[in-house]
Amino acid sequence: MMRGAVRALVPAVLAAVALAGCSSSSDGSDTVPDTGSSGDSAPSKAAESITVEKGVTLGGPGSACELPVTFDLAADWKPNAVEVDPGSDLAELGQQGSATMVCEIDAKPAGNLGYLRVWQGKASDTDPRKGLEDFVAGDPNASKVSYKETEAGSEKAVEVTYTVEVELLDERKTERAFSVTTPKGPVVVHLGGLDSEEHQQMLPAYELAKKTLKLG
Repeated sequence: MMRGAVRALVPAVLAAVALAGCSSSSDGSDTVPDTGSSGDSAPSKAAESITVEKGVTLGGPGSACELPVTFDLAADWKPNAVEVDPGSDLAELGQQGSATMVCEIDAKPAGNLGYLRVWQGKASDTDPRKGLEDFVAGDPNASKVSYKETEAGSEKAVEVTYTVEVELLDERKTERAFSVTTPKGPVVVHLGGLDSEEHQQMLPAYELAKKTLKLG
């Protein structure tokens, strides 16, 4: 199957667990670093700064997804709250390790095929590394896993990069996520994408979320 045909089919697959949400609107801009070539766990030394237009702040009361944290979205990314029904056919897609998907932020309105997804665990005493290891362990297809300590806003965080198989494209793609601890349990913010190229293009939005994160 040609890549173009796959790209035409995948948006419907990526939207399988999305529920009703609200559109974002732009209110400013910020500059975040390009994190370099796909598969790298650290920003490229040669990377140039990329200007990201900011949209809404997500996570607070009244926002599309009320979360234990808040962070800024890139303009035109569309957030949707997710409620996982344990008895539904899609329940498996909304659970990874002990974390449950609570929010899905669609990049298609901004021109990319992929999502930022927010996952939440239950144990409030879980440190960021354990929360992230548990999340990655929930994906049996994950390989080339690399962790590093970092910060999300002013909070201690752990970040992971890894690869997974894309069966429709017969290739592996890069995924990454960061985790922070909150009084309501660990929160994981994950960036996927159709392929590593899409992932790379969406990194500035991921970095904006990480840079602006605050405990709610």
